[in-house]
Amino acid sequence: MSGVHLHVLDCGAATSLQDAGRRGYQRQGLSPSGPMDALAFAAANVLAGNPPGTVAIEMALAGGRFRAEGGPVRLALAGAPFGLRIDGEPVADHRAFTLHAGETLALTPPKAGLFACLAVQGGFDLPEALGSRALHLRAALGGVDGRGLRAGDRLPLPGAADTRPERCLDALSLDPGEPVRIVLGPQGDLFPEAGLATLTGAAFTVSNRADRMGYQLDGPAIAHGPTGFNVVSDATVAGSIQVPGNGRPIVLMADRQTTGGYPKIATVISADLRRIAQRRPGETVRFRAIGLDEAVAVARARGRLVAALPDALRPVLSADERLLSANVAGNVVDALSD
Repeated sequence: MSGVHLHVLDCGAATSLQDAGRRGYQRQGLSPSGPMDALAFAAANVLAGNPPGTVAIEMALAGGRFRAEGGPVRLALAGAPFGLRIDGEPVADHRAFTLHAGETLALTPPKAGLFACLAVQGGFDLPEALGSRALHLRAALGGVDGRGLRAGDRLPLPGAADTRPERCLDALSLDPGEPVRIVLGPQGDLFPEAGLATLTGAAFTVSNRADRMGYQLDGPAIAHGPTGFNVVSDATVAGSIQVPGNGRPIVLMADRQTTGGYPKIATVISADLRRIAQRRPGETVRFRAIGLDEAVAVARARGRLVAALPDALRPVLSADERLLSANVAGNVVDALSD
């Protein structure tokens, strides 16, 4: 270890370490975990100078305070726009910045969205559990000793921040008003037309029972078909929309169970899982059904977007440079001329 640490002074209860996820264990009943907003996670890592899947800190709604110890730390935040200050001085999100030894980074809750990722150059020098550092809380795997972060944790880094120039990206939209795209099925045929119409035509709200395992939605009940709400348990994926006996849909998320016995009326496409994740309790969710070909095209486009993130990095401009780039004098006229 390098002796450089990020010291957690305080943080919210839903603050955890996540990487790209724990693959290959769903047949044993262990879901992958990983970030709730995969695009924000990739963007934060690229800004910090990392490969997109490097372990980072995920936080939900509550902020926190972190101090650099033993040397400088290069960080970046992407996702929900948490307020950022270093020893009281404001710092923008969606840009890289350096926290020098002894300095404190404070994050205040965002006014919109829910999840953000705080990436550190080089990631964290912590042991893997089944090939991943991602926390799976219910399985007590990954993270710090199988748990989330808490005050007093000192997260070791593989080295001090390098001297590469800091870079920024355009802030990611949270798409608050956009419908969430779904593909009907795999058990959509177990629902009557009225049930399908409710799913795609009604407005739902995120309940206060939403978490990393699943987002339970409030709203009109979705009618089941004559076979009812029980099926032989079969596989689920992130984005599966189960409809239990009360007719209120549940969107399964990163820490979901790998099998389930409620019928799955539809599946949220992978690119739109972040649209669900960034909705707060009480906020509205609408669904729009698309075909499989369109869903595949959107997934491929999202993959190209993530792959192109390093090319989208821009230099961080000083205040004077920003003023010059704005060309505020470009339309000056002579008041004495006709």
